[in-house]
Amino acid sequence: MVRYVTVLGSTGSVGTQTLDIVAQHETAFAVRALVGGRNVALLAAQAQRFRPDLTVVAEESLLPELRERLRESGLECGAGRAAVLAAAAMPADWTMSAITGVAGLEPTLAAVAQGGTIAFANKEALVSAGDVMLRAVEAAGATLLPVDSEHNAIMQALADGNAKAVEKIILTASGGPFRCHTQDEMRAMPPEAALRHPVWSMGAKISIDSATMFNKCLEVIEAARLFQLPSEKIEVLIHPQSVIHGMVCFSDGSIIAQLGTPDMRIPIAHTLAWPKRLATSAPRLDLAAVAKLDFCAPDEAQFPALRLAREVLAAGAGAPAVLNAANEIAVAAYLARQIGFLDIAAIVEDVLATLGAPSVPDLAAVLAVDEAAREAALRLTTKKAA
Repeated sequence: MVRYVTVLGSTGSVGTQTLDIVAQHETAFAVRALVGGRNVALLAAQAQRFRPDLTVVAEESLLPELRERLRESGLECGAGRAAVLAAAAMPADWTMSAITGVAGLEPTLAAVAQGGTIAFANKEALVSAGDVMLRAVEAAGATLLPVDSEHNAIMQALADGNAKAVEKIILTASGGPFRCHTQDEMRAMPPEAALRHPVWSMGAKISIDSATMFNKCLEVIEAARLFQLPSEKIEVLIHPQSVIHGMVCFSDGSIIAQLGTPDMRIPIAHTLAWPKRLATSAPRLDLAAVAKLDFCAPDEAQFPALRLAREVLAAGAGAPAVLNAANEIAVAAYLARQIGFLDIAAIVEDVLATLGAPSVPDLAAVLAVDEAAREAALRLTTKKAA
């Protein structure tokens, strides 16, 4: 049977790789809706290739360009928040949630409400609105599958169903481009250096998060939500080769690890075919060529984001939402050269100290906390930039 898929964030790195896999198995899948960012030329090309029922560009001002590019295609298109939510809410068997940042929260919830399978690369949804998201998933009878390579690895390692026997899980981290640098060296690092990830090919935001290790901070929080584990049962190890993506340690002393080349098509295909498997063109892992695998514990003084992950999990409530929002603003300011590299973590910590852990019983409260944290972070970045 043909499965209908929707891709939220189709013009980003994860979205384009998702459509590459769909194209390789085009008799098995049909595209229901595409939602893209500012790359209208790419979005229009995707629409013409996959012919979805609805194509949406997030920014309303870009609708005229999208319409012009699709003028002779006969395809329906839209733009803006309402159109994004309408596309996300269209019935689909499988939805890729890959809109970066908290902007992906509402569309992900709209997709969840349909009760299908949600493959989420947007870690902020579970970080900022974990309880809200999980309640919505349960109410709709939806299935939530992680696309992040680390969480997908843990999911695969737990395939035997022995979750109650888990002693701890281990999320691996490449360490980013600055893992061997001192604090003084990192202080002077420009955005171009932080964007040069040694292993993965990713967008700007997640590349900076990798350099600061805020990506691992967010992943620890996400793992706590997704696998219902306390902070002390989630370990992070630096693993520069990025061959082992995650491990599960069981109470009998066994450790099950998931290995693979650092290629996002592998976890994407896993979620797309789950509970079966789907062939991909990802390079095969050659352990003899890799030769050795290195591991070391991260230095939380060098990367304070990991300490902040534990602190916000202990604080609970809206603290993770505060952290996520403040980090988004600080990363944007760094990319704009308004602040230094080490200022990112300092600003996040200052905003957390100011706002604490406000109550977030529903989506409206989550969005209000997110806005307050952004405003506080903007004040701090403006002050540092002056």
